[in-house]
Amino acid sequence: MADDSWDRDNLAWWEERVELHLGSDLYDLTSFRSGRSSLFPYELEELGEVGGKDLLHLQCHVGLDTISWARLGARATGLDYSAGAVAAARRLADEDGVSAEFIVASVAEAPAVLDRQFDIVYTGKGALSWLPDLRSWAGVVNHLLRPGGLLYLVESHPLVDCMGKTPDFELDYVDPEESVWDEPGDYAVPDAATKSNRTHERVHPLGEVVTCLAGEGMGVRLLHERSEIFFARFPQLVADGPGVWRLPSGWPRLPLSYSLLAQKG
Repeated sequence: MADDSWDRDNLAWWEERVELHLGSDLYDLTSFRSGRSSLFPYELEELGEVGGKDLLHLQCHVGLDTISWARLGARATGLDYSAGAVAAARRLADEDGVSAEFIVASVAEAPAVLDRQFDIVYTGKGALSWLPDLRSWAGVVNHLLRPGGLLYLVESHPLVDCMGKTPDFELDYVDPEESVWDEPGDYAVPDAATKSNRTHERVHPLGEVVTCLAGEGMGVRLLHERSEIFFARFPQLVADGPGVWRLPSGWPRLPLSYSLLAQKG
């Protein structure tokens, strides 16, 4: 069980990095404001039509994915525990002219704060490692979904989460424990001078993700492991289109991310 420092340190980390991300090349707000979607083609294909559906984005950060789903016709709600991130998301939605609701709350608080259910819960792209307990997370997701509703998750692969700054293993994949880091900089702006640098994370293996969802009676409809990732996780990675990085030619094809679609019974 994580102590109070888990949320306190991590929230301070995210609050400080909101402005860094808004000005970074990785988030590329210039092209986003010009109509670029932050979603990948495979996300649209795997999740399918969202028009007219109630979609909740857990751990939405500054809301680019939430707004992208709203542009496709979803009645989108974004939730994040960073007040600075939610304020930025609201500004971006207003600028974009889309109707999207943004709420300040943690994942654990979501059922009480929202007090309603959704057709789709969407999350990921670096979200799960910040949660200490996936059983509680799966329970929240199940509670928030209507019968027959879908969870769609796109995440960095847990094998990648076990690695350090290079593709070498540093952490346990089997029976992982909490990892505490104290490093300046940021994944979007590596050389940034930052003050809040202490973070707490945990690797969540694929077996844990699937088992926790199954424990809530949810059935996995697809699980795709992918050889690309959505940020330059290692210096060896090469860009392969907007928001896509892969290992260079000649390297073994390793899973860098995955997508999962599960349905509530």
